[in-house]
Amino acid sequence: MSQPPHTAARRLVETLIVNGIDTVFCVPGESYLAVLDALADVEDKIRVITCRHEAGAANMAEAYGKLTGKPGVCMVTRGPGATHAAIGVHTAHQDSTPMILFVGQIALTDRGRGAFQEVDYREVFGGLAKWATELETPERTVEVVERAFATALQGRQGPVVIALPEDILHADGGPAPVRPVVPARAALDPAFLAQVRDRLGKAERPMLILGGSGWSDDATTAIGDWAERLGLPVALSFRRKDLISNNRSNYAGDLGLGPNPKLVERVKAADLLLVVGARMGENPTQGYTLLDRTKTADSLIHIHPGPEELGRVWTPSLAAAADSSLAALALSTIDPGRNWYDQAEATHADYEAFTTPITVGGAVNMSECMAHLADVLPADTAITNGAGNFAAWLHRFYRHRARRTQIAPTSGAMGYGYPAALTAKVVHPDREAVCVAGDGDYMMTGQELATAVQYGINALVIVVDNGTLGTIRMHQERDYPRRIVGTDLKNPDFVKYAEAFGAFAIRCDRTEDFPVALAAARAATQGNDGRPALVHLITSAEDIAPGRTITGLRSQ
Repeated sequence: MSQPPHTAARRLVETLIVNGIDTVFCVPGESYLAVLDALADVEDKIRVITCRHEAGAANMAEAYGKLTGKPGVCMVTRGPGATHAAIGVHTAHQDSTPMILFVGQIALTDRGRGAFQEVDYREVFGGLAKWATELETPERTVEVVERAFATALQGRQGPVVIALPEDILHADGGPAPVRPVVPARAALDPAFLAQVRDRLGKAERPMLILGGSGWSDDATTAIGDWAERLGLPVALSFRRKDLISNNRSNYAGDLGLGPNPKLVERVKAADLLLVVGARMGENPTQGYTLLDRTKTADSLIHIHPGPEELGRVWTPSLAAAADSSLAALALSTIDPGRNWYDQAEATHADYEAFTTPITVGGAVNMSECMAHLADVLPADTAITNGAGNFAAWLHRFYRHRARRTQIAPTSGAMGYGYPAALTAKVVHPDREAVCVAGDGDYMMTGQELATAVQYGINALVIVVDNGTLGTIRMHQERDYPRRIVGTDLKNPDFVKYAEAFGAFAIRCDRTEDFPVALAAARAATQGNDGRPALVHLITSAEDIAPGRTITGLRSQ
């Protein structure tokens, strides 16, 4: 039965529409049926995608935030539904991604009784989200949801969780939304810019490091052009390789897991680090060993939208709390009166050498396969992944040339990549979306292949199957050689698995066969008869990571 107008549920949906939300990812539940009913009346404005697990839905919503800059919206039911979705909230927190998780909740009148699936969401999500709350007054629905948008988008971006008591959703929702939320954005002080200019003008070995979220295309283009014009070497933070083209003449590489040793040395030797947007957390700083706090006090200029991140770990010489895009646009107007062309040339040459495919012992050379992807896929192809050693090959040997093409979790969440690829295809149906997933990684959310088939989301996944949980196995062999416990996997036939869902699938056992297999899978996703596709790529666990083998680890 349809609801009367102006309920809290309808005001919630109206606020989503006013703020430009065109897709909701969910697993339905009886606790928020009123919201689902309100969504039924706006199918021309908001597409509802039902997922097969709340983790998949949350990951899809998080990826939506990365791809659009708008908060990704996920809806799940109470108790188990919310806890399943927590992985997406954690990724949104670590990755600084705007996201709103709406959770159906027990009736407000039953709170505190230990009711069926009752959870205190403020307590559970208080450390994961920027703000966790419960809608307790229906007349304030628009106020609460608008605050969620503002909180998710302002400062260091991140997730918000709102619990929705089912009895509140049927009550009068109060005033309607008037206009979209416009997040507040801080700019750089002209005096600060003058200081940066002076410091750059005196620097002999400067480096620009970019990272974080909330970037506009205009800003990344402007700061990329500026740095290249000056010959200022640029490094990108962990899993932010798409902020500028990796083909720029001053691109030095990325500071992730297993970075170029020469890049690490250049960062350590820099007499000025201009860091914009990046927190400079554990992974980019190689376990907090890349920088030295006594040195950063003289050499680090740190710009970040969240003031709580400035001075959190590293003592800066200069610091500013400012929107990354506004800061980049301002910095791109600076003329330091000198250039560093020789250093740019040398750093990019180091990057080129490091990303040249290497020799492996197995029949499938992942470095050549990933380089082939970069050679044949359009520049705007979204490349997604979850977590595992397979990603080290992708990150090192695939070159990103366009914005919003690396959709990957800095949180290290397994199972992220395939849901993210579906979102990429939903947001940009005219572009290709390719997920590179490990076997253990893919099986955590592989059931979302059913979602892909149901909605005609024709993404492609390359399942890299080495029969082991590679990252853990590598560390296991390093610390406890030959004592293999818990890391071996017995996998399904992924071709038959995909075909059972109605997808196209093909197996590949040799490097020389990969181009043909990839071409067949890409072709299968195209046209009116297109469908999701899977390439089952069989690799050797011996080639456990770029430049590392199990045999070598055992002999250390």
